[in-house]
Amino acid sequence: MAAPVDLELKKAFAELQAKMIDTQQKVKLADLQVEQLSRMKKHANLTHAEITSLPDTTHMFEGAGRMFILQSKGEITKQLLDKQKTADEKIKELEQKKTYLDRSVKDAEDNIREMLMSRRAQ
Repeated sequence: MAAPVDLELKKAFAELQAKMIDTQQKVKLADLQVEQLSRMKKHANLTHAEITSLPDTTHMFEGAGRMFILQSKGEITKQLLDKQKTADEKIKELEQKKTYLDRSVKDAEDNIREMLMSRRAQ
């Protein structure tokens, strides 16, 4: 009777280990993406702060590949604000994804603990 229990526990622990490794990789990836988005948001914010101090008649160019396109100050400002808003939304999504991943790992650990407790009670 002990052999089937051991095999079942061994299988459950192997599944948990695989899930933990996968989740840790996903969490690290999400952290890197959040960091990158935060830098992009900060860059857009600093650029916006510098642009607001310039007069409205200033010629501004937007980089597009290996060329520059003449844009109005309002258009550049709008693009920078959109960039910041998009970065905020993506950061929020990634944080929710991280909490979901952490919760799923915790649930798997709790299930294995319950299995161990029920085996000990028998």
